[in-house]
Amino acid sequence: MLRNRQKDGPLQVRSLRQLTLDLLEAMGLEAELGFHFVSPREMARVNWRFLQHEGSTDVITFDYGSTAERLHGECFISVADAVAQAEAFGTTWTDEVVRYVIHGILHLRGYDDLEPPLRRTMKREENRWVRWAARRGYAVSAPEATKCGPSRRRVTSR
Repeated sequence: MLRNRQKDGPLQVRSLRQLTLDLLEAMGLEAELGFHFVSPREMARVNWRFLQHEGSTDVITFDYGSTAERLHGECFISVADAVAQAEAFGTTWTDEVVRYVIHGILHLRGYDDLEPPLRRTMKREENRWVRWAARRGYAVSAPEATKCGPSRRRVTSR
């Protein structure tokens, strides 16, 4: 299930749904997932209510009992945070949204990013799947206005 409850960027939900299905198939997984694309205000509420962290963030993932073969959870994604991160990293906000979907799926697969060695491992896997998605030409926004800055390599972890 994908729900678009934000107005910060025009998402193509069908394309996101297909990306998610193709990712899961390529990873050899079955899943019962919910993706919620939300405003920074809603993300800040979720962040405070469940994690006691102030403010918005890019992705929050809830695992409801995933196994090695089957994922079960929800991911909340802030498109406004994707726009801000894209400007900071010189990518497009749509690339960031794709990265956040992958990031959420990896969390449900058991990857963690709280400590530097784990974050490096997760980031390598995330980058591998981002390249996989790019080779398949996934676009999640309207074609206009997706570029947020000059292209450069991502040099820091989130």
